[in-house]
Amino acid sequence: MILTAGVIAELLGGIVDGDPHVQVSTVSPIESGFAGSLSFLANPKYNEFILTTKASVVIVKDDFKAEFDVKPTLIRVADPYSCFALLLQKYDEMNRPKAGIHPSAIISDSAKIGQNVTISAGAVIEENAVVGDNSIIGALVVLEKNVKIGSGCKLHSGSRVLHDCVLGNNCTLHAGVTIGSDGFGFAPSDTAYSKIPQVGNVVLEDDVEIGSNSTIDRATMGSTIIRKGVKLDNLIQIAHNVEIGEHTVIAAQTGVAGSTKIGKRCMIGGQVGIIGHLKIGDNVKIAAQSGVGNNLPDNSIVQGSPAFEVGNYRRSYVSFRRLPETLRAIEKKLKEL
Repeated sequence: MILTAGVIAELLGGIVDGDPHVQVSTVSPIESGFAGSLSFLANPKYNEFILTTKASVVIVKDDFKAEFDVKPTLIRVADPYSCFALLLQKYDEMNRPKAGIHPSAIISDSAKIGQNVTISAGAVIEENAVVGDNSIIGALVVLEKNVKIGSGCKLHSGSRVLHDCVLGNNCTLHAGVTIGSDGFGFAPSDTAYSKIPQVGNVVLEDDVEIGSNSTIDRATMGSTIIRKGVKLDNLIQIAHNVEIGEHTVIAAQTGVAGSTKIGKRCMIGGQVGIIGHLKIGDNVKIAAQSGVGNNLPDNSIVQGSPAFEVGNYRRSYVSFRRLPETLRAIEKKLKEL
């Protein structure tokens, strides 16, 4: 779709600085922009590219001032990043695949498929599964028996939702995600480990997004629950009976062990490890590569392994880095004595 700068400004509530009739048909990063594309400038570190970009239109902050004349038409808005994200959403919607069922898809007669649904090649939808209106089921996706998918969901190729699991509205599963694999439950004896049947499920509430190749285990009993608005990055492991509170975000390669409860609006960095049966409060921030072995109260900010208060961690780390020279100084003093 081709849009003019004027139309885009009207959509975003912005002001055109330049030619309102210039047209764009795609998007590009500002540093590699090209004619006919739309870009944005939100980080001052990229200001230099406004002078060299070939993008036809650039979204900037309303108070942006260039040191020299710039070639692109500017659209001035209060929040360039949010406005550009809105445009990307619109762009993604325009590229939505046509509704319909590919002839190679395998769909049980007892499955219920909503209106305006796209089901791609090789998808498998088993008995009594439900797919809500306007959802997109990608190639080779598997929905096992009794699965419920809400409206407006997007399941990318190769993702799997195993039996009895539930997704709310507007959820996104990226390629290779598995929802509802067995929890890691085994009863030890003197000679072996006996598997404990995992008879619960996984519940994803509305607006949850799960990154590629992440896995969320079903509960031993009851439900593993991912609350509204949670965003998980790629390669994350969520174990059985975990609960993650609303609007928490977790970066790649983090693992959360069984039955831990994580609060609302938490921010958890990459490669964090959290042991089982903990309670993490609301608004907690955990720095990358931290190891969490204790409960954390609301509003905690921690770092390290084992993780502790971030200010103390940084002061301790400075002392640790200086340890060799400190020891040498002590040795010198001792010799002088």
